[in-house]
Amino acid sequence: MYMDLVWAIIALVVGIVFIAVRMQQHDYNKTTNLVGYLLILLAVILAISSFIRVVPAGTVGVVDLFGKVSDQARQPGLNLVIPFAKLVIMSVKTEEEKEEMTVPSKEGLTISLEVSILHRLSPDRAAEIYKKVGLNYRNVIISPQFRSVCRGVTVNYEAKSLYTSGREEISQKIHDELKGLLEQNGIVLEKALLRAIKLPMTVSTAIEMKLKAEQEAEQMKFVLDKERKEAERKVIEAEGIAKAQEIINKTLTAAYLQHEAIQSQFKMAESPNHTTVYIPVGTNGIPLVKIIDN
Repeated sequence: MYMDLVWAIIALVVGIVFIAVRMQQHDYNKTTNLVGYLLILLAVILAISSFIRVVPAGTVGVVDLFGKVSDQARQPGLNLVIPFAKLVIMSVKTEEEKEEMTVPSKEGLTISLEVSILHRLSPDRAAEIYKKVGLNYRNVIISPQFRSVCRGVTVNYEAKSLYTSGREEISQKIHDELKGLLEQNGIVLEKALLRAIKLPMTVSTAIEMKLKAEQEAEQMKFVLDKERKEAERKVIEAEGIAKAQEIINKTLTAAYLQHEAIQSQFKMAESPNHTTVYIPVGTNGIPLVKIIDN
């Protein structure tokens, strides 16, 4: 923006010279100085505008005056800055850093890993990062530590864990270890995402076969448990039936059966649609009855 100030000075000088020259002429008239006045007005506008800088939303501005950096970052909006100072715009929006790398597993296998992190620059540390690292802080701070942490985490896990349910645990481990390292340098880590894992073909095939065998074993265990419970149910049912029969046999006396038979005869005899035929008494003393439909 210092160019605005330069043009303002030029416009001011030209305007003053123009007015001075016109005043020396014999046909001098104030209206003839209109161009000079306009040039002076333009100079004033340019001079004022050279002090005003705009910081876009989602960024902060770092003031650099001939190598001297202000410790206070400028916030989004209009800011008054010395014309000859450079206002460096630095983004504080959330950004994604994606890496495709080869990492070792606990067994010493080489695994292709695709990981990404979501991070942003801390507004309060923008001036410090600019002074110590510069605008290339992603390649200087984030990427090297990102790769180092990923390799340090995966070396403690077997390939099977990377390939199955251990992925969430590994992602969280990467996040926890990397977060502290980046915060020391003014970078806020929001999330670590384990996107894709590619194992050697022989390893992935072996893992898939092992997982299939484990699933089949679990299925067989379920079937055996079901059959065992069914057998237990049948035993309990048989014991209940035997117990019921034992109780019934104890209560079925001859007198009780004779009483029940007589009561049934009386009820059937009262029905108009049946004919009751009495048969001589059986050996157990219970009369036999035959009902004939009319």
